Amino acid sequence: MKMKKKMNCYWWHALIMSGCVLGLCVGIGGCVCVVENENGRIIIDISHRYQPDMPAWESKDSLGQFLWLTRSMANGSLANFSQFKLPAHSGTHVDAPGHVFDHYFHSGFDVDSLDLLLLNGPALLVDVPRDTNISAGVMKSLNIPRGVRRVLFRTLNTYRRLMYQKEFDTSYVGFTEDGANWLVENTDIKLVGIDYLSVAAYDHLIPAHLVFLKGREIILVEGLKLDDVAAGIYTVHCLPLRLAGAEGSPIRCILIK
Repeated sequence: MKMKKKMNCYWWHALIMSGCVLGLCVGIGGCVCVVENENGRIIIDISHRYQPDMPAWESKDSLGQFLWLTRSMANGSLANFSQFKLPAHSGTHVDAPGHVFDHYFHSGFDVDSLDLLLLNGPALLVDVPRDTNISAGVMKSLNIPRGVRRVLFRTLNTYRRLMYQKEFDTSYVGFTEDGANWLVENTDIKLVGIDYLSVAAYDHLIPAHLVFLKGREIILVEGLKLDDVAAGIYTVHCLPLRLAGAEGSPIRCILIK
């Protein structure tokens, strides 16, 4: 497919009608570059590739083997047949309310209950200041307009390439409890995406998750691959597996420009 480069400049402004964002500045700092195909669209995969040496939650030894070829044509089987086993919250994944609320877990609010309309639609990718967790002050400084419902937060995690390291790193950047509260109380954001295995900073792990998931209105997408993607407005598509009873699921996420 032939590709052509085209420079587009966008500025911070919002046109919000009937709850839909029709136009919005993209990025912090002015112009961004967009690579377009002949139809003016490009698909960017923001899901990490599952492989044995990717980090796993609180593991020093990486995810490890998760895929086994149980039947092999080389050994006489009619077809190759694999099985896999991995944690529901590994790699690029989604959290359901039952992840931190036991009554939601037993009430059936699993990944199959998540709103597909919320998991698919216009999204804003923003850069977070690299020297801090996402606190209330940081959220305020980002100036995300009302009406924006899906935001992907790129942090120092991307620039440190934490998702490419084998060992889990507790110093990753995430939301503090007050940052989560500020988002819930002062924005219309209902999909929160981030670039490491947890949306919450390690020292705020449960409190921030409780803030986000208490009302069952916010969906958390974690472990996003945001390398070399220009900040700006995209259409995001995130589809979890339909795992009945599961509080988390691997998820395939793409951006369309």
